[in-house]
Amino acid sequence: MRFAPGQLIMHRNVRNGRIGWVRAARVVLDDDRGLLLWVARDTPVAHEVSEAGLGMRAMPFTEWIASSYRLARGRWDGPPLLEFLPAGAAHSVWFFRDQQDRFATWYVNLEEPGVRWDDGSVAGVDVVDQDLDVVVSPDRSWRWKDEDEFTERLAFPDHYWVADEKAVRAEGERVIALAEAGRFPFDGTWCDFVPPADWTPPTELPPGWDRPPAR
Repeated sequence: MRFAPGQLIMHRNVRNGRIGWVRAARVVLDDDRGLLLWVARDTPVAHEVSEAGLGMRAMPFTEWIASSYRLARGRWDGPPLLEFLPAGAAHSVWFFRDQQDRFATWYVNLEEPGVRWDDGSVAGVDVVDQDLDVVVSPDRSWRWKDEDEFTERLAFPDHYWVADEKAVRAEGERVIALAEAGRFPFDGTWCDFVPPADWTPPTELPPGWDRPPAR
């Protein structure tokens, strides 16, 4: 399944069969390298919260897994974001920008390879975010991110969606080697991307955005 350039799709994170977060995104390209998405400022989003309205990071994991949940809608309040999902890879690379829309950093999001779906009126790609990340600066220096959260959650294997800690770290180390060598996509590709002027964000998430996860 391939998506068309300019198509609006749902980029979704899934946790234990539930939707963790959703972003509306425009398809920049979809080819043998993978899927490249654009998330504009003020894009409609949704994310899972407890009944009290708190996100997963706002409480210990022991409290989170005992909570009940709902999806809260909102808007993407960060700078515009380019997201690259390499074909078949267990990670994605996000190109973060500063407040002046200039490239700022690469963010390696370790995740299970995406599963695509298309219901006709709405389509998307579902991933399982594995929480541990790598931040790569423009000079190709890097650091692990969210190691504390990753370690905390691994202690609850009956509730955590990550089954193989070593595989996650190995994927991160593989991508770190690419970054240190300045190899694609850490070679400057897409760092100066400018979206078409008519790629304005939709006013709201389309019907079907919360359909059951594809994985």
